[in-house]
Amino acid sequence: MTNLQDEKRRWEEETLRPALERSPERKDTFTTASGIVLERVYLPDEKAAERYLQKLGFPGEYPYTRGVYPTMYRGRLWTMRQYAGYATAEESNRRYKFLLEQGQSGLSVAFDLPTQIGYDADDPLAAGEVGKVGVSISSLHDMLALFDGIPLDKVSTSMTINAPAAILLAMYIAVARKQGVEPSRLRGTVQNDILKEYIARGTYIFPPGPSMRLITDLFAYCDRHVPRWNTISISGYHIREAGSTAVQEVAFTLANGIAYVQAAIEAGLDVDRFGAQLSFFFNAHNDFLEEIAKFRAARRLWARIMRERFGTTNPKAMQLRFHTQTGGSTLTAQQPENNIVRVALQALAAVLGGTQSLHTNSMDEALALPTEKAVRIALRTQQIIAHESGVASTVDPLAGSYLIEELTDTIEAQAMDYIRRIDDLGGALQAIESGFVNREIQEAAYRYQQAVESGEQIVVGVNAFTTEEGAPVERLRVDPAIEARQRERLARLRATRDNERVSALRSRLADAARGTENLMPLFIECVENDVTLGEICGTLREVFGEYHPAQFF
Repeated sequence: MTNLQDEKRRWEEETLRPALERSPERKDTFTTASGIVLERVYLPDEKAAERYLQKLGFPGEYPYTRGVYPTMYRGRLWTMRQYAGYATAEESNRRYKFLLEQGQSGLSVAFDLPTQIGYDADDPLAAGEVGKVGVSISSLHDMLALFDGIPLDKVSTSMTINAPAAILLAMYIAVARKQGVEPSRLRGTVQNDILKEYIARGTYIFPPGPSMRLITDLFAYCDRHVPRWNTISISGYHIREAGSTAVQEVAFTLANGIAYVQAAIEAGLDVDRFGAQLSFFFNAHNDFLEEIAKFRAARRLWARIMRERFGTTNPKAMQLRFHTQTGGSTLTAQQPENNIVRVALQALAAVLGGTQSLHTNSMDEALALPTEKAVRIALRTQQIIAHESGVASTVDPLAGSYLIEELTDTIEAQAMDYIRRIDDLGGALQAIESGFVNREIQEAAYRYQQAVESGEQIVVGVNAFTTEEGAPVERLRVDPAIEARQRERLARLRATRDNERVSALRSRLADAARGTENLMPLFIECVENDVTLGEICGTLREVFGEYHPAQFF
């Protein structure tokens, strides 16, 4: 029989002590409001020792059910990373500085639709969409304005961009160089997850083959030059927003992760190295206890996949580190103040589930882009959880709950069943192209909508507890004149840059795209010489073609 106290002493010596030497906890003693001292981690009695060590283990050790770090939030709180960006780079820059002044600890960039699908602001297809759902970035000059006065070696930046992710990261690296910051000092994440675009979101450009090449090129480049950067954020968030269940969110996200790992291995990359730069992005939805269990199950399942399926021996490559955003699809336009309560519960579930960073949605986002007041309330929600609730004072505080552990086991088992079905279909890409994944999500979304319409599922303020709507909340409106200003900025750029140099670089890029060389260095050279995002993507479109999805009914 394993002696659990002996195992605890081993964990304290081998895992905890080195972690504390690297980064001490935030204070010497953590207590409740009544002065009761809280231990770092709580364990079951000896009768449950065998099952405990198999299923849970210790924080910072395989299978990471209880968290990827030995001290979790006792050592450092999660990164409070509010997703923001709208209109011009200058306006978004002001919002970023406002958020940093309010205590945010990381930046998260939202790009407008033209940027997401690789069109410049002056492209006819961009008309009416410039700056509407995010910031408009067409050239390095926009990126320089976006981060003006923000030292990139002092902040961690997340960029929600997928099809042209490598090009936007090239711009970020170019901005850092102009600031005198070496790429090796940059910290952050680029979403770079194209498979979920084919499933749920739709901002793809290229077919799967070339898209996967761009992803593995970015993996390889960052492995050598930007080692602190998370090269992909494998995203379940949008899968959940499309209507999936919690189990489907875990299963389809990790199946996509398997596809990326396999593609990187086939490209000659070392799983022990690039595996440590992978990150994930999950939704925090309304079912409080299920969501906590979901995060724990995903962490354990990924650790097992990486060790047993891919043979990694690097603990960092087994750790599922993830960002969480509260559920946008759960927000209601009716009684928008109710969204503050929804977001608080969802954020608390993410923290109890062990997230590494968190975005809390603003109460008005079902109506428009958030106002500064709404953003401040959303950020304060995180700060109250962190500093007033007490949940950050001990690791994995709901471990051992009969319900939480049963839900964790069930979600893991059901998600694994889905992954086996996807394997039988030939993998994630084949499951997507056959329509399997989309049909599963659509059926789940339909069942939920039926429950809402029948009244079986109550949505407060929508199908129950309704009121006559009062005065509308203040809304942020994007000035339509910003599109004209972006066009003028691009016209000046095209008139003053070295267009012969631009033409030569586009020809080199086309040749390189037809071959096999890593495209990241050329992307950086292009943006530093004022080749625009749309021009780079246009060149790649000519070589790679565009993706046109099959229709499923």
